[in-house]
Amino acid sequence: MLRQMVRVRRLEEQCVELYSAAKIRGFLHVYIGEEAVAAGVMSALRADDAVVATYREHGHALLRGVSASAIMAEMYGHAEGCCRGRGGSMHLFDAATRFYGGNAIVAGGLPLAVGLALADRMSGRDRVTVCFFGEGAMAEGEFHESLNLAALWGLPVLFCCENNLYAMGTALDRSESQTDMALKASAYEVSAWAVDGMDVLAVEEAARRAVDAVRAGGGPHFLELRTYRFRAHSMFDPELYREKAEVERWMERDPIALLRTALEASGELAADQWDALEREVGAEMAAAVEFAEGGTLEPVEKLTRFVYSEREPTARESGDRAPGVRGSR
Repeated sequence: MLRQMVRVRRLEEQCVELYSAAKIRGFLHVYIGEEAVAAGVMSALRADDAVVATYREHGHALLRGVSASAIMAEMYGHAEGCCRGRGGSMHLFDAATRFYGGNAIVAGGLPLAVGLALADRMSGRDRVTVCFFGEGAMAEGEFHESLNLAALWGLPVLFCCENNLYAMGTALDRSESQTDMALKASAYEVSAWAVDGMDVLAVEEAARRAVDAVRAGGGPHFLELRTYRFRAHSMFDPELYREKAEVERWMERDPIALLRTALEASGELAADQWDALEREVGAEMAAAVEFAEGGTLEPVEKLTRFVYSEREPTARESGDRAPGVRGSR
């Protein structure tokens, strides 16, 4: 898990550098400071489980199995990216790893996760769908509708609230009358509890407990992962809404430093092992940048591809539509 957190941190640092150099364009929301959440939760999942994330999803995609090269090429908008350059930073997606996307709409992934879990329930599969979202999403109607349906139908979904205390620039206590997110979720008769989101071992333990319960038929569960982003909401954010001293206090609980220190103190991590890890991750990120730099843009004439399905409709489907209308599944 230390290696996984370092991979996410170095990927994000590389993205910041490339964005500043105008190699990556559009919006960019980095995960620096929150790595323990993705690393701890992902370690509790099986390959056939599904993951739905937010627009701050680079780390989730990487730890789910999407290669750093495919992610970086997508950042560049190149055809070699995981979405052929059509999604960019906020819309990473990879069906092969059952990573069902970043989502630029706040709370937009919650109904998708409920749908995936319902499909598994109807098909008799013992898979779990994990849905990540920020605490700001809990003020949206989709949150309440999704938790209600999941609880009513006993669906196999784990809701993971990444509570970093700020919905863009709005502090939690300025937007929510009830700031205990786990308590709010429990109102829907969903098993819910809070976790120290800066402690990857605590996150992994809580996630494994919740995933095992969901897979065993215990219905939906909810984790409030109390974490903090060390950088601004996005690269466009002037960050005028929080004090520098507050950020520095949270940085003292850097999840990577906490685990590294604990491993060194217990004799499980030597200096040469840490150096080797850093070299290995550095080489992975350098290769990803080189791959992205060598990528290509799709020809303009192909930009409308995938707007409609390339599969010919069946006779039954054709009969359900007006003449000349193609299917768009």
